[in-house]
Amino acid sequence: MASALAAKMGFNSLLRKQARNFNVRICTMESDMEFSCEVKWKGKDLFDLVCRTLGLRETWFFGLQYNIKDTVAWLKMEKKVLDQEVPKEEPITFHFLAKFYPENAEEELVQDITQHLFFLQVKKKILEEEIHCPPEASVLLASYAVHAKYGDYDPNVHKPGFLAEEELLPKRVINLYQMTAEMWEERITACYAEHRGRTRDEAEMEYLKIAQDLDMYGVNYFLIRNKKGTDLLLGVDALGLHIYEPDNKLTPKCSFPWNEIRNISYSDKEFTIKPLDKKTNVFKFNSSRLRVNKLILQLCIGNHDLFMRRRRVDSLEVQQMKTQAREERARKQVERQRLQREKQLREEAERARDELERRLIQLQDEAHMANDALLRSEQTADLLAEKAQIAEEEAKLLAQKAAEAETEMQRIKVTAIRSQEERRLMEQKMLEAEMLALKMAEESERRAKEAEQLKQDLQEARDSERRAKHKLLEITSKAVYTSPGLPPDSMPQDLSFSRENLSFDFKDTDMKRLSMEIEKEKVEYMEKSKHLQEQLNELKTEIESLKLKERETPLDIIHNQNTEQGTSKHSNFKKLTLQSTKSRVAFFEEL
Repeated sequence: MASALAAKMGFNSLLRKQARNFNVRICTMESDMEFSCEVKWKGKDLFDLVCRTLGLRETWFFGLQYNIKDTVAWLKMEKKVLDQEVPKEEPITFHFLAKFYPENAEEELVQDITQHLFFLQVKKKILEEEIHCPPEASVLLASYAVHAKYGDYDPNVHKPGFLAEEELLPKRVINLYQMTAEMWEERITACYAEHRGRTRDEAEMEYLKIAQDLDMYGVNYFLIRNKKGTDLLLGVDALGLHIYEPDNKLTPKCSFPWNEIRNISYSDKEFTIKPLDKKTNVFKFNSSRLRVNKLILQLCIGNHDLFMRRRRVDSLEVQQMKTQAREERARKQVERQRLQREKQLREEAERARDELERRLIQLQDEAHMANDALLRSEQTADLLAEKAQIAEEEAKLLAQKAAEAETEMQRIKVTAIRSQEERRLMEQKMLEAEMLALKMAEESERRAKEAEQLKQDLQEARDSERRAKHKLLEITSKAVYTSPGLPPDSMPQDLSFSRENLSFDFKDTDMKRLSMEIEKEKVEYMEKSKHLQEQLNELKTEIESLKLKERETPLDIIHNQNTEQGTSKHSNFKKLTLQSTKSRVAFFEEL
């Protein structure tokens, strides 16, 4: 059965080689691409086609990876594609991935596309926990990932819940704390709001600068055994070879930088490394399969070449790329500052417009209030005039009654001659009539005064009415002056943003000024690093009380111990390499 299957696969391979073309699918971190390739194509032909399609020039970091049985392999550049152990089914699937990592992303990564591909790959490895990341760093990295996707934080747009569907934190970190999704989002958003003013490229670079200090960043691990048969892990990265215990991928037991290694080779499953110091014995280890040794050798050669390349003067091509990248970033910086100024002017114009609208509404409200006051004044004046007229008529009626009483008194005096009794009665009536007349006279005088007072009130009401009308005229004329129909010189002029306004002439003065700014940024690098460490410590303090200790993984415990001891990835590497090569080889063999 097995021989029949092998014969069938060999027949399919023969048919494929007889055909003129074959199809491949290239999976990148963002999308998939399909190509039709010629049978005679070598790995380099396919790789170059993919790089041209992506616009990638920093090709030395990347490779085409494919799955073979229970491991992975990288497509060899010098051999034909179909002559290698690639999958037999079409389209043949390859993964375009970073094969080698830079020591310093900010200094080595030139193109934006290179930086973006590294960002996506490192982010995926952190979320899938292939790279161990402490919780406080996970939150900060998540905030930069959000900034790279959404741009500057805007509370009117980025409202609570906008990150509900995003995968931003490793599941290990989420399970380690008694925190809801809303609490995590609140902390990520708080960090995100502090990144205002950065571009997408700058946010991705900040992400990589933090990630490259993680212990497992850029390390490829392989299970090996030393002469004693002890199970160990071999780590291959940009700095050299590292030996780990199987349950601790964070802290190597010993390290060998590339500049101390003279030769690397393998024979079957045995791997041999010759140190630069010829007095030091070679050290050997065994891997599980021959295919693994091939993969280790590929990674060692590539990392060693890049290690030595970094320490030489850049090639002309790299110098040209870096110059072009600096000019492009300088141009973008100037353009971004220009857009920022125009945005600021627009915001100021909008604030001025809002203030004018608010003032207009206020004046309109004052005009309505003045109108109401005027209406009330007119109504009060009409009422007072009516009362004054009634009082005047009452005064006339009382005067008429007083005159009648006086006549009646004269009549009584003339006719009161009959008897003493009648005279007495007459005198009494006369007295009563006089008192009544006096009372009526007083009432008449009071009514006259009241009428006079009402006339004065009416005059004051009319004066108030005239003043109210005068104030209304003033407010109306002022509202007309400050309404949206303002003269052109009272509003900001630069409110349109046409393509002519966005055009830019790149001048030497701008370049010099930007160069000075870049130098200034280098000087401030240490201060930023200090700020980053303070930010991480602050995040750790905020969430420490909610940690569930029983859910910590072995790597979490090791990371905490290293932090308490002040041990970092770089300090530990420096400490290990201070030992002599001979003592490190002896230590490796005794493990």
